[in-house]
This record gives sequence, C-alpha cells and structure tokens, in this order.
Amino acid sequence: METRIEPYDAPLLDAVVRLSLRAWAPVFESLEQVIDSEIYRTFYPDWRVAQQKAVEDVCAAEDTPVWVAIAADAPVGFVAVKLHAESHMGEVYMVAVDPDFQGHGIGTALMEFALAWMKEAGMAIAMVETGGDPGHAPARRTYEKLGFGLFPVARYFKKL
Repeated sequence: METRIEPYDAPLLDAVVRLSLRAWAPVFESLEQVIDSEIYRTFYPDWRVAQQKAVEDVCAAEDTPVWVAIAADAPVGFVAVKLHAESHMGEVYMVAVDPDFQGHGIGTALMEFALAWMKEAGMAIAMVETGGDPGHAPARRTYEKLGFGLFPVARYFKKL
C-alpha cells in the first residue's frame, strides 16, 4: 500500500480526529474491562469528548510537530512529537492508525519517521508511553519491534 508521511495541515483536523477515535475505541473498551468501574467513569466520563479535545489541542500546539500518513489520498494515521531539550529526550506524544489500515506497517512507518526526526533534532533518547492492558498490545508490539525497552513503573489507583 502506497503511503506517504507529510506535515499536518489544519484542513486535515476532522479526518485525524475521526481516525483517532476509531483507533482508540478498542483501547478504551479494554481499559473499561481492566480497571475499577468507578475509577474508569471518573477518569473517562466521555472518553470520545476528551480524546477529541486532546487531538485538537495537540494538532494546534506550536511546540508539538504532527505528521500525517496519507494513503488512497486520505489521512490514515498520525504521530505527534514533543522534544524535552533539557533531558535530550524526544517523546512520541500521540500516535494512531485508522483500524481499516492497521497491520500494514503504517504505525511502524510513523514511528520510524518520528524517531529519525528526533535524532536529527539532537535528541539522545526516545520515549513512548502506552498501557499494559490487552487493548494496547498492538502498540506494545510495534514499540518493542522498533527496539524500545520497557521502563518498569507501577501506578496504583484507589477510589476515594
């Protein structure tokens, strides 16, 4: 499948939001199954509204470059990067691939593009964060395939 990666442009916002919400639906379904239901509802009273705002905000942020994967003349994925110059670390802040196009290497291509850009920007380390639940398993496989190593963290939540 012919895919190109190009800088994000504002007219693509609606398509990027739509593909993101479709891509993340299984993730939020998984999270709802693995964490306490009251904590889930507190964190995500309406995950679609929160995620739409998060994508809109990251696409508008001047300090966060965003690139879009285009296939069949339409956006099929995107990646956003933040640079932390003080620690020489580049962060893959957000990445998503439309479910209809997953499994074709688009996520890997977006990640490789972001990593090369970070390195060219002078970063020494790359970081990406994801969940340990089943819904995030495809993302973890992609990151591990690209050579990312797991940084063990334990984060606990309790409803008050």
